[in-house]
Amino acid sequence: MTVQITAGGFHAADGVEDWRCLYHLVSAYFRTGSLSAGIAFVDEIGRLVGRDEQEHLNLDLRHAGVTVSLSRRDISLARRISAAARALGIPADPGAVQLVNITLDALVNSDVLPFWQALLGYRQIGDDYLADPARRGPGFGLQPMETERPHRNRMHVDIAVPHDQAEDRIAAALAAGGRVVSDAHAPMWWVLADPEGNEACVATWVGRE
Repeated sequence: MTVQITAGGFHAADGVEDWRCLYHLVSAYFRTGSLSAGIAFVDEIGRLVGRDEQEHLNLDLRHAGVTVSLSRRDISLARRISAAARALGIPADPGAVQLVNITLDALVNSDVLPFWQALLGYRQIGDDYLADPARRGPGFGLQPMETERPHRNRMHVDIAVPHDQAEDRIAAALAAGGRVVSDAHAPMWWVLADPEGNEACVATWVGRE
C-alpha cells in the first residue's frame, strides 16, 4: 500500500503550483473559457492518465472550466495534468477550488448515521462519514457531542479552502455581516457565524500534520 505524502510535502514540491490540498483531496481549477476547450482538455487528461491512476481522479467539466481532483496526493500526475493544460494554453486558477462538507453534532453516531445514509443514498466511510458515490454532492460527517444543546445549531457547513485564500474568504464573510465565533484552532479552522448565529467553519490543511 502506498503511503500518502503529507499536504506540506505536496506543496513543497516543484511543479504543483496550480494545485491546492483540501482535506483529503488535491484540487486544481483550469479556466478553459468554453465547453469545447474543456472537452479537449479532458480528452487529453484521459490519454495521459494510467489505468491505476483513474480511480484516484475526479473531473468536473463545466462550460467555463474544469475542476480536477485527486484523492491521492500524486505529484507526478498533478505535474502531467498541469503540463497538458499549459500545452493547450489553459490557465489555472488555484483560488477557485474548495471542498464543502456538512457536519452534524451527534450524541451517538451509530443511532443517526443509518438514517442519513438512507436519506442521502451515500456510502459509509468509517464510523462517522458519508460520501456521495457519484462524487457530486458534499460529504456528510458526524462529530461527537457530549450533551444535548437545544439552544444551539447542531448542523453546520465546513468549507475547506486553499490555505492561501482562507483569510480573504473570512474577511469576505465578515464584511457580509458574519462574525468570528472562535479562532482557537486556526489555521486548521475558524468558526464563523451569520447574523442569526448559524455557524460554519473555514478550514485549511495547515496544522493537521
